[in-house]
Amino acid sequence: MSFTIFLTMFSFALVMSISPGPVNMMIITSSINNGFAKTFSFISGATIGFILLLLCIGLGLSKIINLYPDILLYVEIFGFSFIIYLGIKILSSKASLSINTKDKVNLKFYEGFLLQWLNPKAWIACISVISMYSSAELFTIFVIIYFIVCYMSLSFWGILGSKVTKFFDTDLKLQVFNMTMGLVLIFCAIAMILVNLF
Repeated sequence: MSFTIFLTMFSFALVMSISPGPVNMMIITSSINNGFAKTFSFISGATIGFILLLLCIGLGLSKIINLYPDILLYVEIFGFSFIIYLGIKILSSKASLSINTKDKVNLKFYEGFLLQWLNPKAWIACISVISMYSSAELFTIFVIIYFIVCYMSLSFWGILGSKVTKFFDTDLKLQVFNMTMGLVLIFCAIAMILVNLF
């Protein structure tokens, strides 16, 4: 494999993983509220969820999608609904600086996993990868590169969130942040719906 191909694989994985989107917004919100350690399970779920989606599409799911393109429409509907649900979850969470608050934003492994499987951006990225790296060898190398880059990129957002907690040193600031991030997620989902309709 040439250095150029490696560089294109790395660049694609980095741009898709580190660019702001619903997954990264959820990670930074959780990390600000709970710290990096408690957010790591969500990061793991999102990373593993994307890699398994990529493998499934690469191993034949793309053929089913070609036969039944409406599948992507259903993924979009469920995906936008799930993003709105997570936005409402953040919006309605009670912000508190105390650690033992049950109502704080507390994201789980399965939510990170599901978010990738219901994220239209993830499906489009996976389908693009299949068309770019059709050979088994290149696809395998890309999956390994993406796994590493995705974990690092999502962890970056988690660490960033844990580092800026000093700016959210009161319950009120944390509540305003949570409400803002919840609304941003909801508006992102609505904007994506409108873009797909028109």
